[in-house]
Amino acid sequence: MDIPKSEDRGALLACLLEMGELLLDCGAEVSRVEDTIRRLGRAYGAERLDVFVIPSIISIGLVFPGCEALTETRRIRSGGATDFYRLEKLNALSRGCCAEPLPLAELRARLDKVASGKKPAAMVYGGNAAAAFGFTVFFGGTVWDALAAAAFALLISFLQRRLGRTELNPVAGNLVLSLLTGLGVGALTLALPALHMDMILIGDIMLMIPGLAMTNAVRNMLVGDTISGVVRLAESLIWAGALAGGFMLSMLALQLLR
Repeated sequence: MDIPKSEDRGALLACLLEMGELLLDCGAEVSRVEDTIRRLGRAYGAERLDVFVIPSIISIGLVFPGCEALTETRRIRSGGATDFYRLEKLNALSRGCCAEPLPLAELRARLDKVASGKKPAAMVYGGNAAAAFGFTVFFGGTVWDALAAAAFALLISFLQRRLGRTELNPVAGNLVLSLLTGLGVGALTLALPALHMDMILIGDIMLMIPGLAMTNAVRNMLVGDTISGVVRLAESLIWAGALAGGFMLSMLALQLLR
């Protein structure tokens, strides 16, 4: 591929940073982000790419034959959520560009389209309700417990989407979400003693535990991305602690009411 003009090299660097930020925002592991950026840069003619990624920073050094090096660092403020819907689209886009590079304007437009895209609401609500129902039955709850867990899963899905539009950080968001869920389930079981509070809660807790983030953290450490793995693992444990704290506060409040 011909060496891009100076302004095109800058546009390519911006696209690579945007791709990396979107991948991190979707929950991709660090090694995937770095590998994707390297492959895309080489597909567009870069002679050398130096990529450094941790959950909060992306730094890229881009070198084309006979040209000055371009370097840029971007601060990432992603909440660390997992979004396989957009992640799949980003993977398909990167594979397509590596096989046949798109014009940079079109690549940027495709990235913007993925960035603005969201999972269909029906898919989110339906998936969470089905998961809560299944986990409740799996751990020994009755069908009525499972139906109650599915109903609260719809509430959790709604609150997660609403809290995602605020400036509330993930730790505070998880604390508030778990507190409201615990209070709601407790009030329901007080009104309907036949329901089992522990079974309903365990089905709904499984929706909020950052299991994939923890798995990616351990994987990062095993493949040598120690800094990224430790940072992500610490974040995941803090999020899990906030969830536990919210449910504990709700249990204490319910005991006082009794």
